[in-house]
Amino acid sequence: MARKSNAETAANTGRLKQIALTYKMTRKADPKVGLIVAGVGIVTFGVLLAIGFLIGHELYLGILGLLVAFLAMAIVFGRRAERAAFGQMEGQPGAAAAVLDNVGRGWTTTPAVAMTRQQDIVHRAVGKAGVVLIAEGNPNRVKPLLANEKKKLARIMPDVPVHDFIVGTGEGEVPLKKVRTTLLKLPRVLAGPQITEINDKLRAMGDLMSNMPLPKGPMPKGSHLLCMSTATATPTATATVSSSSSESGEPP
Repeated sequence: MARKSNAETAANTGRLKQIALTYKMTRKADPKVGLIVAGVGIVTFGVLLAIGFLIGHELYLGILGLLVAFLAMAIVFGRRAERAAFGQMEGQPGAAAAVLDNVGRGWTTTPAVAMTRQQDIVHRAVGKAGVVLIAEGNPNRVKPLLANEKKKLARIMPDVPVHDFIVGTGEGEVPLKKVRTTLLKLPRVLAGPQITEINDKLRAMGDLMSNMPLPKGPMPKGSHLLCMSTATATPTATATVSSSSSESGEPP
């Protein structure tokens, strides 16, 4: 019992430290985050408490207001922390890969399946929507990479839908902060066994990662903040930090 209690205490302490660190990093990019989160909590609690006085149940509505206020604060903080992380990662090589690591359940992601010497990169995600190729870098250089990857996929799995887009702020490109949303909006046309079969074929085909090392250097600035924001926010606010493909039937 003592060991279990000590483990729980250590876990809670670590979680609090993580939240504090996430707040400090978010505040650098968003100085008003503390005031905004506190304001949301106070207003939410005040509204529900006022309703409680009006209907004669101030105690019950006060307790409910406190719980809802904490939930609202967590949601707002998680979203602003995620926005700050995206702002720090924007335009850095490998930023899209950091976002794909947090895309959520049901997707198997593989970073850097194709790459140029100028660090233009193509990543791959496999899910119920099919195969998605996500490119980041100079559009003139990544378009041939995307075309080449699509030809490879067409040879080994001609009936599987293949989607592609370029991450960026130009015309026809997808902003970094909308990468996850764009993936989740794609139509779901495949079942779990089909996804498993696709992953097996891709694994047999191999990719750049098995033959070539990733570029040296630090992780994109902000990627740690993105991971921590997804870990500290509620599930309704941010995605679960996972590249698990459990829905596809593969082991994690």
